[in-house]
Amino acid sequence: MMTSSLAIIELSALLVPAIKIVALVFAVILPMVAYSVWAERRVSAIIQDRVGPNRVGIPFTKIGLAGLGQPISDGVKFLLKEDFTPGHVNKLYFWLAPALTMVPAILTCAVLPFGSELFGEKMVIADLNVGPLFIFAIASLSVYGIVLAGWASNSKYPFLGGIRSTSQMISYEISLGLSLVPVLLIFGELNLSEIVEEQSKNGWLLLPLWGEGAIWNGGWDRFFLFFPALLAFIIFTTSIFAETNRLPFDLPECETELVAGYHTEYSSMKFALFFLGEYAAMIIGSGLIVTLFLGGWSLPFGWDAALMSMAGNPEQVPWWLGVIHISTFLAKVIAFILFFIWVRWTLPRFRYDQLMKLGWVVFFELALLNIFITAGIIILTRP
Repeated sequence: MMTSSLAIIELSALLVPAIKIVALVFAVILPMVAYSVWAERRVSAIIQDRVGPNRVGIPFTKIGLAGLGQPISDGVKFLLKEDFTPGHVNKLYFWLAPALTMVPAILTCAVLPFGSELFGEKMVIADLNVGPLFIFAIASLSVYGIVLAGWASNSKYPFLGGIRSTSQMISYEISLGLSLVPVLLIFGELNLSEIVEEQSKNGWLLLPLWGEGAIWNGGWDRFFLFFPALLAFIIFTTSIFAETNRLPFDLPECETELVAGYHTEYSSMKFALFFLGEYAAMIIGSGLIVTLFLGGWSLPFGWDAALMSMAGNPEQVPWWLGVIHISTFLAKVIAFILFFIWVRWTLPRFRYDQLMKLGWVVFFELALLNIFITAGIIILTRP
């Protein structure tokens, strides 16, 4: 009897993370990637006073559903297109590069807390105590896929795109990491779940208006720390744009100069993996911004504590509140995705010298100075 119960516990310990992975990646991330493309095309059409995709809906009917079937038809098109590999490429690395671009973007979602609890299970795949470090370590691998794609294509435009991407991503990874240090100093924590819990109780980092962090409750330190936190948010968000090669930082693949950059020679599903990798990185980047600066899954103004008291059991989160928390996180992420899209179709592209100057001369120094300012405020306001 003891052996069978242990076997059941071990099986559940294996099954629960697997279910979370399947639910998050295949039921949330991949559909969000597909419909982010649809949203990009619809929003850009609205901005440019065009119609955009509006025909593909329910098959064999005239019901278009505002083009909501377009991502499905695009996926089928990629699957059915000829997978053409040019004869002059280095085939091993040419095939490896798209996977190295897509996989890191998907792996980084493992440490993002996308909810509080649901039926007693924490809504995070891997609750690591080094969450931000894990994300930086894995996400930085995607540059290898881009470099390999540019080099293995044996073509001048992909090669130039690969070189640009290498220098750009290395440059902005420094400011990205340094901008996160003040946030970690404020929370004194590297566990992303604990960071969200802290914001749920004491106010979001960019909205410290309730709990012990509120100014009228004596949280003057949070008031002074708001300004370096805001600067960290601006640097971090802009660096995420550069890391995901989104306009105005899309120099590695700018069509006006490099045709399509590092994926010029790709077709069919290999091209689709580059496409999906970019949007997956955008979604994970939005999730990380929401988690660190805007409370993650938590509701504003202390509503979490109020709803927990209504539930009557302060020890366990009720299932309906768990669903609300997951929906809140997704709503915040979708809002940031729309912000990414709006920026792309509003701002012009940087010149390459402007891009590098912003990374090395402006953001690097500002992020470094922000660390000292944050540390000074924490020391001076320490009780």
